Amino acid sequence: MNLRDKLRGLLVRLYARRVEGHLDHAQVPKHIGVIMDGNRRWAKAAGSTTVHGHRAGAEKIEEFLGWCSETDVEVVTLWLLSTDNFDRAEEELVPLLGIIEDVVRTLAADGRWRVHHVGTLDLLPAGMQRTLKEAEEATADIDGILVNVAIGYGGRQEIADAVRSMLADAQDKGVSMQELAESVDVDMIGRHLYTGAQPDPDLVIRTSGEQRLSGFMLWQTAHSEYYFCEVFWPAFRKVDFLRALRDYAARHRRYGG
Repeated sequence: MNLRDKLRGLLVRLYARRVEGHLDHAQVPKHIGVIMDGNRRWAKAAGSTTVHGHRAGAEKIEEFLGWCSETDVEVVTLWLLSTDNFDRAEEELVPLLGIIEDVVRTLAADGRWRVHHVGTLDLLPAGMQRTLKEAEEATADIDGILVNVAIGYGGRQEIADAVRSMLADAQDKGVSMQELAESVDVDMIGRHLYTGAQPDPDLVIRTSGEQRLSGFMLWQTAHSEYYFCEVFWPAFRKVDFLRALRDYAARHRRYGG
């Protein structure tokens, strides 16, 4: 690292401290959703492999959760693998699944996070299904940030699964279709989503400069604020995170009004 890079790093750290010093923790979002985009483009820019990009993105997760803990965030939803990602070439998908499984094991072993899977479990390999179930059981009693790991997740699929779950529940209870039709409301559907009774995301962060949600938590983000960051996920810094929190605090949330 040359002198210019060292000076730039020092200035960024000083600026981050300044931003953090002016942050009102009462205005920090309680639930943050993260679309961790840009691993492949980061790797290409660095002259490295796609797998290396995914590993670098995975290594960023614990650091990010540490920042969330420092600022009193209570729930974090990390979109690790979409249903669309299963269409990727096998030479990319197989290593990516292994990296994600390692992430889940690491989070569970850390002892600070409560891990919860959101997504369609049946789409995943049997080994990953076991890893997710074991991680949820091992961390169920941890009093820390609730970390939703969205793996095999699609927003439209979640809504379809919620409706299917609601119909199955009604059938189990002997509720007729007419009775269900008369009683169904948005709260009932919400209870059958993957996130159940969790609070909806207050803030959704997407890295890499893309300005779309790509189906992320379609139901739950109706009133969320969005923060789109140009930085690729592996290069996401604490100062970028703090800027997102500052931007969120400065907005007036109108809840669709």
